Amino acid sequence: MYTELKIMKYGRQDVNKTMVRTGFDNNEYIKRQSEQISRRIKDFGGKLYLEFGGKLFDDYHASRVLPGFQPDSKLWMLKNIASDVEIVVVINACDIENNKKRRDFGITYDNDALRLIDAFRGIGLYVGSVVITQFSGQPAAKKFKELLERLKIKVFLHYVIDGYPLNISNIVSEKGFGKNEYIITERPLVVITAPGPGSGKMATCLSQLYHENLRGIKAGYAKFETFPIWNLPLKHPVNLAYEAATADLNDVNMIDPYHLEAYGKTTVNYNRDVEVFPVLNAIFDKIYGSSPYKSPTDMGVNMAGFCIIDDDAVCEASRCEIVRRYFCALCDYKSGKGTREAVDKTELLMKQAGVSPDDRAVVAAAAVRSEETGGQPAMAIELPDGSIVTGKTSSLLGASSAALLNAVKSLAGIEKSVHLINPYVIEPIQSLKIDYLGNRNPRLHSDEVLVALAICAAGDKNAALAMKQLALLRCCEAHSTVMLSQADEETFRRLGINLTCEPQYQTSKLFHG
Repeated sequence: MYTELKIMKYGRQDVNKTMVRTGFDNNEYIKRQSEQISRRIKDFGGKLYLEFGGKLFDDYHASRVLPGFQPDSKLWMLKNIASDVEIVVVINACDIENNKKRRDFGITYDNDALRLIDAFRGIGLYVGSVVITQFSGQPAAKKFKELLERLKIKVFLHYVIDGYPLNISNIVSEKGFGKNEYIITERPLVVITAPGPGSGKMATCLSQLYHENLRGIKAGYAKFETFPIWNLPLKHPVNLAYEAATADLNDVNMIDPYHLEAYGKTTVNYNRDVEVFPVLNAIFDKIYGSSPYKSPTDMGVNMAGFCIIDDDAVCEASRCEIVRRYFCALCDYKSGKGTREAVDKTELLMKQAGVSPDDRAVVAAAAVRSEETGGQPAMAIELPDGSIVTGKTSSLLGASSAALLNAVKSLAGIEKSVHLINPYVIEPIQSLKIDYLGNRNPRLHSDEVLVALAICAAGDKNAALAMKQLALLRCCEAHSTVMLSQADEETFRRLGINLTCEPQYQTSKLFHG
């Protein structure tokens, strides 16, 4: 019943083929990037503050638009030069006070700072300290500082500077950067990273340059942003996908006018870096006496554009990502997390990239399955061979849970009449949820059904065979006709499935926790 299997073909069948088609040389990237950063350290006399934009690891956006890029590539690049690397984690005191959360993990920035430190240490990278920026005595920031110090982590405080970033004379003075605590660092490459945007990474780097200069230490600054890729065309799908990913921030890719004027060469940057460059140049002039850079592009060290080995594969993957971002923007707007402007922007980007929601094969498949079941929630998953399996809502399982079971059954070549999970396993779980944990919905979420499958795998060869197929779901596409619970979304994220949802709630309730 709940394992009913339906295999279909819908829409463009080249989508899944591109998912397994490598377009990016990850090994070459790590090699080139390590060499480029080492050269930049030497250019500045042996000390470099490197601002890391975006995600230092878990960079799933990059892995989706650059097939072959590994989500932890940047970490392994640093691992190549680990003896020279020191990491400083920056967090904004206001974000601590306001309990700001990372949307992809659902954890607060202060907890994510701890997670980052664990992850860096886990692969042998040295974390020197944590900097709390924009500090003005916030109680939550004080408590976090005390926690870090109990954990034997060095903490430095940076303060609000009047007139930042425009009042150069005040910023580059004892009343500006001068009142910030000097971060004591030990290694040639100091990587400045943070849980998310707006943490104060750039200001931290500039403050350190000021303090190092006072102490007669020669140090430089560079920026590592993967996107937009500076040596790809402005409207290349990879760069359009970056705009779609940052639609809520209203980032806009643009030609770097300073680089064009200085060198006569066209490069791509984004509006915030271009807008702030005159200010940065003035700060460099004030600190050094002259600026080492002629353009925002000069500040960057990103080598990703040199490692694309199949532009067609990268373009197709990026177009798919733009459509996924469109559905994400719709759901964010529906749930109050996003704006109408972000929806409109991603819709415009789809037109520029020449794609539409209809190009996402799983969208039509899920809609058809929902219609067949009288409008009940449904899900479709596209498998690596281009076939599509669907799942419907039943008394035992939600549509996403059913679709997962149907997907692994199809991949394992198991007959659709075979039950992977016996009802005697599901019923006690339902009883636990309803009778003891106070849930009203007895249907199993995706994580719960995978636990049930694992239990059955201990004594059932079909369930054991199905379990082995879960790894094959990574990079597969899925679409739900309703917005999923956080538990279901997290399960699909952990499995590496590229999930989109219609901007519709399953019920008419006002609260959807």
